[in-house]
Amino acid sequence: MNNELSVANWFKSTYSQAQGECVEIAFLGSGEIGVRDSKNPDGPAHVFAPGAWDIFFTGVQDGTFDRP
Repeated sequence: MNNELSVANWFKSTYSQAQGECVEIAFLGSGEIGVRDSKNPDGPAHVFAPGAWDIFFTGVQDGTFDRP
């Protein structure tokens, strides 16, 4: 998996701020989705199974993780 992460095509949202404080994602060949801190590209990455990513992404879109 580490090799797959090191050669992945990472990208960040077009909504990202100029300061670069955001996350990057990569769609991995295994079907999983990698997520990492754009300020620390050599640091750890989280890897989501496709179903878990769908649940997380839906939660982001519907405001589940918004602060009160």
